[in-house]
Amino acid sequence: MTQPNRNHKDTVFVKLFSERESLLELYGAITGKDCPPDTDIQMATLDGVLFLDQLNDLAFIVDSHLVVLIEHQSTINKNIPLRFLLYVAREYEKIIDNKVIYNSSLVKIPTPVFIVFYNGTADFPDDVTLNLSDAFEDVKGDNGLTDGDKMLELKVRIININKGRNEQFVKRSGKLCGYVDFMARIRYNRVERKMELAEAIPEAVKYCVDNGVIPDFLKKYSSEVINMLMTEFKMEDAIAVWMAEGKVEGRIEGRIEGRRFEAEAIAARLLRRGDSVDEIAELTDLSRADVEILKQQIDDV
Repeated sequence: MTQPNRNHKDTVFVKLFSERESLLELYGAITGKDCPPDTDIQMATLDGVLFLDQLNDLAFIVDSHLVVLIEHQSTINKNIPLRFLLYVAREYEKIIDNKVIYNSSLVKIPTPVFIVFYNGTADFPDDVTLNLSDAFEDVKGDNGLTDGDKMLELKVRIININKGRNEQFVKRSGKLCGYVDFMARIRYNRVERKMELAEAIPEAVKYCVDNGVIPDFLKKYSSEVINMLMTEFKMEDAIAVWMAEGKVEGRIEGRIEGRRFEAEAIAARLLRRGDSVDEIAELTDLSRADVEILKQQIDDV
């Protein structure tokens, strides 16, 4: 299995399931079938395409399917099907020789599958499907061009993996079940025990190791897991505040566009809060120079 080349910080979810054995187990849970150890599986994850702030996506090719899998903790965005469309176009550019598409014979491509594991705190159904066609302006096709048919569709399945949700599905994979328990322990520490992040995460690591919850993974990567989760939860909190406050105003909003929108908007919020430029650059993966420019713009408003 080809290992992913990641230019940004991975999340614990990606770290856990980038390993061949874990990924095959997860794929087996999704499909409901056992995968032989020698199953051919190839990583196909792109660098910095879907979510630019924290990369929590996995893409892999197995059984003639291109599976794009996301673990999502913040509020589900209804534009996720459109994001997947842009992502999968880049995937096919990567895995197909551009010259062959001009051949007269049909070019076979892996069948795409799009899945989101929802692990956020907001109330969300167990299992829903979002359709790209919901975003189409001419839904009925009354212009005489399509006869009402949707000439392009993309479906994204969103599965709630929070503790106590879709338990039968989650338990198909021991590592997924362990991951869910681990994340639930962190949230329990933060909400019920009122612990700060710096205490809640290490306690959860120790608790899970002591109780046999993905112990090998947590023991091997304990320091890395704690550092990644500190960043993940800080980003989650920043996104929540940013979304509650709405869009960034004035000249700042005018220059934020495309894939940089989320990272710069979050950085702007953190700058107003008084966080340091170095801290924000580390948290958002923006360069220090970009954060300095944004800080100057805020000071000038």
